[in-house]
Amino acid sequence: MKHSIRRHRPALCLLLASAMGLALGACATTGAAQTASAAHEAGASFDYEGWDGYLGGGDSSQYSSLDQINRSNVSQLEVAWEFPTGDGTPPLFSPVVAGGRMYVQNGAGQLVALNPATGTQLWESHLAGRIGVRGVNYWSDGAGDERLMVINNGVLRAVNAATGEVIQSFGTDGGVDLRAALADDVTPPGGPLQTNNPGRIYRDTIIISLPAGAYDYASAPADIQAYDIRTGALKWVFHTVPREGEYGYDTWPANEHNLVGGGHNWSESTVDTELGLVFIPTGTARYDFYGGNREGDNLFANSLVALNAETGERVWHFQTVHHDLWDFDLPVAPKLMTITRNGERIPIVIQATKWGTIFTFDRRDGTPIWPIVETPVPASDVPGEHASPTQPIPSWPQPFMRQEFTEADINPYLPEADQQALRERFATWRHGGPFMPPSIQGTIAFPGHNGGANWGTVAVDPERQRLYVVSRELPLGLRIQADTRASALEAMPNATGEDLPYRWPVDFMLQSNGMVAIKPPFSNLTAYDMNTGEQLYSIPNGEIMTLEEQGITGVGAQTPRSGPVATGGGLLFVNTASDRAFRARDADTGAVLWEHRFDAGTEGVPAVYEVNGREYITVPVGGVGHFLGGLGLPEPGPSRYVTFALPEGSQ
Repeated sequence: MKHSIRRHRPALCLLLASAMGLALGACATTGAAQTASAAHEAGASFDYEGWDGYLGGGDSSQYSSLDQINRSNVSQLEVAWEFPTGDGTPPLFSPVVAGGRMYVQNGAGQLVALNPATGTQLWESHLAGRIGVRGVNYWSDGAGDERLMVINNGVLRAVNAATGEVIQSFGTDGGVDLRAALADDVTPPGGPLQTNNPGRIYRDTIIISLPAGAYDYASAPADIQAYDIRTGALKWVFHTVPREGEYGYDTWPANEHNLVGGGHNWSESTVDTELGLVFIPTGTARYDFYGGNREGDNLFANSLVALNAETGERVWHFQTVHHDLWDFDLPVAPKLMTITRNGERIPIVIQATKWGTIFTFDRRDGTPIWPIVETPVPASDVPGEHASPTQPIPSWPQPFMRQEFTEADINPYLPEADQQALRERFATWRHGGPFMPPSIQGTIAFPGHNGGANWGTVAVDPERQRLYVVSRELPLGLRIQADTRASALEAMPNATGEDLPYRWPVDFMLQSNGMVAIKPPFSNLTAYDMNTGEQLYSIPNGEIMTLEEQGITGVGAQTPRSGPVATGGGLLFVNTASDRAFRARDADTGAVLWEHRFDAGTEGVPAVYEVNGREYITVPVGGVGHFLGGLGLPEPGPSRYVTFALPEGSQ
């Protein structure tokens, strides 16, 4: 018999408070730690000139205040240098520039240091096994100790930033196995806890988010761990699946609690150096599309969690999806800025989602800037499921993408046979908004768990209070099926009675010509003024080469996995793989001011930096691109990093 689970509903509390005329702050989900307060104007001390970490730095802004390259001269950009990465995996790794060096990744998966003004190689690492493919973070004590913090085959390592050698005094023989700090009653996963999330540095602390460890019902808890950068000593641990006695424990079944996993911050995180907070956006509890064995809201899965960066203590949290059945991880780093609202300066944190919505909070205490409404959603018809009857929906700003896929939205550029097959599917499968649950008969899920925002696809201009989102529209077919094998039942925590393991075939609904099922725009670039929440524009982002050859343009790139970067020169730099383009846009209007075409796809986040008074921008190039293999694009050219600058002497 199922035991009762008390639901935590901060968003409902906020809605009721609003309706009754109460202060929203009275319902903030603040933890035991004293709520942080700003010592001075929020954002004033962030470094927007350097690019010393993934996404530009710990604030994750993807913004550079450099303005040498601007609207008036961006059309003069030319290639300054290229660095070939060689055979192997095309680069997604976002360049980091610090200590007079640029750090990238080559095709063999090794770190490489370059002269950032010329692209000349300075050193190459010799790490055994994988390292994260998205980026690293740089730290220096200001007295000659320079380190890159790297996750290498599930081991946290400190690498000498000047030589590429592992610092042997860090941890044990130069590393810390991330499995070592798991609780005693948790069976460590057989393989290393490797993740592409590079973590964040706060002062002399590196904060690492563990992966779930297994893509199955039973998996390692995805704790947040903090280590001393100099020694590798463990400083603190935050349990994303709460332990007994911790806040949120009663949102999970107590039985076999130590086998429940997920809730992992696989994506990105953000450090607020002024408030002393680290913002952790978490993902789905296992299993992604069925939760009959994990009755309850399942904190801290699918939550934005603000932790004291010194101690790991929870300051506040907000759960964006209750009892997730859609794999609606929070996929992108929270973004920081200070807005003016009703004459008051408010430091905020912004969280974009896979399902096209934007959550905005006062980052000091978690008070929503605009009401968040607990909204009824469709019920599940899967036996044993315990779907939440409501989900928190932001009332403002408006979504940055469509919220439903209907028969009228079928892609007109598909072969007629594909279109007819989709019409037949619509006639028999469930479909609706983002929270239509998976079903045995079949559900057309949209935006789907690979839609909306994703890692690296959101930038801010904190000086002008602008938010920029690159989105992708990719429907998903979900038809889950019971798995009655004895081995499957044995592997599933709380597998009793009608709680059966359910599996699903992954169906991204890509059609015979390689295109997505939904009509254009396939991707948008959306800009917001965050003082008001108003959209400034939402325009198709990029093209598809095979449609361009037919004279069809203005459709948006297919499934971009690319990061916009905003600059003090009033520009947005955006790369797209399905047209192999790198563009500079007017940040105020989205208009294209300059464009460069490559002979290969381009994904990942560019880096903007300055050397000896000259501004540069470097972008990863290589491969075909995510979900683009069936489009019939030309064979890609060599993988490399390409760096642009204004002609020498023209600055």
